[in-house]
Amino acid sequence: MQNQIVFITGASSGIGAACAKIFADAGAKLILAARRWERLQEVANSLDIPSDKIHLLPLDVCDRLAVESAINNLPSPWCNIDILINNAGLSRGLDKLYQGDFQDWEEMIDTNIKGLLYLTRYVVPGMVSRNSGHVINIGSIAGHQTYPGGNVYCGTKAAVRAISEGLKQDLLGTPVRVTSVDPGMVETEFSEVRFHGDTERAKKVYEGVKPLTPDDVADVIFFCATRASHVNINEVVLMPVDQASATLVNRRK
Repeated sequence: MQNQIVFITGASSGIGAACAKIFADAGAKLILAARRWERLQEVANSLDIPSDKIHLLPLDVCDRLAVESAINNLPSPWCNIDILINNAGLSRGLDKLYQGDFQDWEEMIDTNIKGLLYLTRYVVPGMVSRNSGHVINIGSIAGHQTYPGGNVYCGTKAAVRAISEGLKQDLLGTPVRVTSVDPGMVETEFSEVRFHGDTERAKKVYEGVKPLTPDDVADVIFFCATRASHVNINEVVLMPVDQASATLVNRRK
């Protein structure tokens, strides 16, 4: 991992920030991308990493032209991306499909599907030409099991799963690896974002449960990235012990 270039989207918080730490500690060079510039700088400042081993990108993955420009204009020492972690993603609302908010739908589809596709499309050709690389997509248990109110979000994460499988097939015959890491409950800003900043409602999601932490997920991602070059971890589904399915959770009183 020493001096490998790791590109992480959604790096300003949660799983993305945890990935930044674990890969930095292993000696990797980091390209950290996120919309929230101040938060991105805070993450960078928290890392024990030399300034020449980190490159920050203010980037909205939903903007295809911005993604194209960001990748095409990387400084030459940063062009050869070894690992792409497509972590940027979100959920909005828990409405019934026939009562859903169109803006929520657009935001989830644009970020979770199209943003992942844009980064993959612009980064993977370089990996193929260099005969080296690894794409790690952050999916969800929601891509395996649909739950009430999850309709469109679950659809986007099912798409991530299908895209990961399709990319793996398309890369057959190359040494480029593809992994999907699909967590269950992880305590991040996820629920606060889903409920549009309603922190009290977000807290109730994790009441009585010991959920996964961002560090737990980052540890699994790092494991996948550090296997021997002939080993590909296609898919990992991980959940806290207190969770048995997307909807079945043990809550201690």
